[in-house]
Amino acid sequence: MSERFDIHTTSIVGLYVLERKPIGDERGYLERLFCSEELQGYLHGRSVTQINHTFTAGCGTVRGMHFQYPPHAEIKLVSCFRGEVFDVAVDLRSNSPTFLCWHGEVLNPKNYRTMVIPEGFAHGFQALSDDCEMFYLHTAAYQSDAEDGLNVLDPRLSIEWPLPIAELSQRDADFSFVDENFTGVAI
Repeated sequence: MSERFDIHTTSIVGLYVLERKPIGDERGYLERLFCSEELQGYLHGRSVTQINHTFTAGCGTVRGMHFQYPPHAEIKLVSCFRGEVFDVAVDLRSNSPTFLCWHGEVLNPKNYRTMVIPEGFAHGFQALSDDCEMFYLHTAAYQSDAEDGLNVLDPRLSIEWPLPIAELSQRDADFSFVDENFTGVAI
């Protein structure tokens, strides 16, 4: 039981939504973004090794669905501190009963939510407003030769993006659709 976080389960085993509990008064508030002691059970003995900050200018923009293969697979803690996003994780664990299922959460500064995405998941998001800033904690450093992605429009995934896709990078658009040869990620 944490004093600073509420942890919510999702329909996908191992995927959590962390709700930060700010402490404030008339001057403002303090919120704990991360505590290795309180969150160690969700990091499975791993440590945060990389922190990233992203900015997405336009509403409707989609980024993703990215992942890294082992041994560079990572746990991600993803928060939105400006604007609003629909954050999505897709289960790629080859032995999972929810293989290729997805879960999405609205993240924004007012709901204090963080997606806790385990190893073996693809991650992406859609900006629901202009000027979105996101903050990522990673348990593995980025390795370009271990990275891959899924196509955000793949009918097999059937991700229900809340808005029409206004912008998508060529790199993300070029990711293939999942076929019968895709066996997922062994974790």
